[in-house]
Amino acid sequence: MKKVKICGITSREEIGWLNQIKPDYAGFVVFFPKSKRNLSLDQARDLIGRLDSRIQSVAVVVKPTLDQALQIQEAGFSLIQIHGDVSEEIMNSIKIPIWKAFNVSDLAEFPKYNMMGKISGFVFDAARPGSGTTFDWDLLKQIPETDKIKMLAGGLNPDNAGQAAQVAGIDGLDTSSGVERESGIGKDRDKIENFVRQAREN
Repeated sequence: MKKVKICGITSREEIGWLNQIKPDYAGFVVFFPKSKRNLSLDQARDLIGRLDSRIQSVAVVVKPTLDQALQIQEAGFSLIQIHGDVSEEIMNSIKIPIWKAFNVSDLAEFPKYNMMGKISGFVFDAARPGSGTTFDWDLLKQIPETDKIKMLAGGLNPDNAGQAAQVAGIDGLDTSSGVERESGIGKDRDKIENFVRQAREN
């Protein structure tokens, strides 16, 4: 059964839905004002405080400074998902697990990060993360074997979740825009529920 991460959570209403549907992970975008899903750390702290303890909270961040990473740890997140380079000082300073996010243009960096003990998992996304577009999943065949968790992201939705769950070597699926309302503002409860079901049944 595949793990499921619902990313880009922004409201207490959505937290309530997740507590009912129970994906494995909930993602919160912080320190990235370019994203419409970006939260202040106080907003994120409020939401993760309301999250079912069985659902792990993931801080999603791009090229964080050490200070930002330490603030994320202090806020109580279960783990941190980093897009872009992970600095050595962050690797040496924070205690929560790190997921390294890749897009299709930087997969060559995988072996380097796979050797790092602090990295506990990987997220494979499209060339432009957050764009809601898929990529050629066959590219993942070049990824060496690892015992760390591998999450597939990029353009996933209830319609393609079943197919995505069949990708060899993938441990879970990660979606954000694929479970949003037609307006693109906020999540859709039925889409979340359908996505989780499709991911876990296939």
